[in-house]
Amino acid sequence: MLLYLDVETTGLEARDRICSLGLITVDENGAVETFNALVKPPLKVSTEAMAVHHLTNEMLKEAPCIEKSETWDVLQKYNSVDDVLVSHNVNFELEMLAKEGLLWRGGLLDTMKCSKHLIGEIDRFSLQYLRYELGLYRSEQEEAEKVGVTLIAHNALSDAFHTKMLHAYLTEMADDERLMELSVTPVLIKKLNFGKYKGHYLEEVAMQDAGYLQWLFKQEIDEDLTHSINVYLKGL
Repeated sequence: MLLYLDVETTGLEARDRICSLGLITVDENGAVETFNALVKPPLKVSTEAMAVHHLTNEMLKEAPCIEKSETWDVLQKYNSVDDVLVSHNVNFELEMLAKEGLLWRGGLLDTMKCSKHLIGEIDRFSLQYLRYELGLYRSEQEEAEKVGVTLIAHNALSDAFHTKMLHAYLTEMADDERLMELSVTPVLIKKLNFGKYKGHYLEEVAMQDAGYLQWLFKQEIDEDLTHSINVYLKGL
């Protein structure tokens, strides 16, 4: 079973929790089911989060707690080594699920990390950016109607659907076994997309200003950039 998951949360701080889940399941015969749930979190939604997903505290006031939602029941049912969780930035989903007491036991496929490995010459990998950059939007309405999904940016079920479309795009370049390997393999980043060397190749920065990369290495940066800086500095 493939499970395409997206969650919306009360914010992005360590204490924040899930307030919405969107899930699409696809079995070995290709049968598709969709699940969408608003859930009442144990703390209020931040204004910053509301501005992104448009879920207000009033909308969630009468929602069930996460353990009583059908979507949560489906996740629990298929939490096995035989099933694969597919998400865009899967580590975020895993972290949020763990806060609710679910430790995923199955396979993992991260469409964001796979896109970074397989799609060159772009430096932005948000789901909505890839939706347009890769032309997924051209066929999305027809495909969404087939499974009964309404397309709304930053809606959990809609984003799970776009993750499914991106996965289909990626399978034209690699099979699922390879995609799952790439999902846990650090990405070698070629260009910086922030700071004073934004747009510059890391190899170039390593040769011209290794001290900057040594300083950046000590900051709180993601594992891909840490890995990349280490590779380029060792190459000097």
